[in-house]
Parts: sequence; structure tokens; C-alpha cells
Amino acid sequence: MRSVLTLVMIAFASCVQAHEAQTGWKYEAFCCNGNSHNGDCQMIPTRSVKITPSGFVVQLTPGGHRLVTRRHIFNLKQGDARRSQDGEYHLCLFPDENTPRCFYAPDMGF
Repeated sequence: MRSVLTLVMIAFASCVQAHEAQTGWKYEAFCCNGNSHNGDCQMIPTRSVKITPSGFVVQLTPGGHRLVTRRHIFNLKQGDARRSQDGEYHLCLFPDENTPRCFYAPDMGF
């Protein structure tokens, strides 16, 4: 019983640790699960993001994010975006590819 509890604690601890973006900064622990190889957060192509008056439209196809297997269009509010620390867009999908959990956008610069 003790070994099972230990394994559960290790698994939980590994799930709540934030992994790093490609450029080296850490995603917030709330946003990400996994690591830099299989986690649900990653940089997405700038061409996938359109800025609108109400926020962002993110269009992803397979290859735009490691978890995406079909075309998605996400409408995300500007106020819900988190600050990207590397000037790139990043998206965390959890618990599945249909659910954006966190979206990171660079400063608008105006």
C-alpha cells in the first residue's frame, strides 16, 4: 500500500510541474501538463493567430500543435491571454485538443 501511495504522489508531482517553452521560460503550472516533449503547451505559428477587436482567432491544423489532429478554430478573449515571455504565441490544450486552457500572446506594442 505504501508503494502505491508513493507512486501516486510521484505521478501527481510530475503533473503539476510546469515545463519550459522552446525558448527556455516556464509555462505556469496551472496551464501545462507533461514536459517539453509531450506536454500540452507549445509555441504555435504566428500565421495561426489573427488579432480581432474582441481578442484572437486561433486557427490550427495538424502540425501547428503536437496535440492537434484536425482543424480547429478558437475564439479567445484578449483579457484571457497571458503574457508571452518570448514574443511568440503559445497554446496549452487540456484535457484534449478541443479545449484551450491557456493562451500566451506577446505584448501588442502600441
